[in-house]
Amino acid sequence: MHLHPAIRVASLSATVALALTSCQSDRSPPASPDRAALPTMERVAVNANRCWFKSGDSTFQPYRLAPELNSFSGRPRILAVPRNSPESRPVLVVQAEGSPARLDAFGPLMDGASGDRIRRDVLKWASGASGC
Repeated sequence: MHLHPAIRVASLSATVALALTSCQSDRSPPASPDRAALPTMERVAVNANRCWFKSGDSTFQPYRLAPELNSFSGRPRILAVPRNSPESRPVLVVQAEGSPARLDAFGPLMDGASGDRIRRDVLKWASGASGC
């Protein structure tokens, strides 16, 4: 069978394109999380609530989560406040500012034995991970 040169080139191009697409993975790279302050703190708040407060974690049992994500200061934050006295001074403040978000965590819980774990958890959740 003898093909016209233009048909051969078109046929060869289609074959190469098909071969290339069949070699490519169907998986697309995971989307990176939004790094702005509000979406970062939303991720932190959801995971902190699940992993620290609702899980019965002994460090956070005497406290409750007080999210303040709609901040007019541009610093969305979450607070850990005494469970039976939510108007009291927070024992933990985690806040973010800017894009990409700059995180800050402070308060008595950061100075105690749980400070390193809190820091690791917050950084993990801010980066998009969701495990406890």
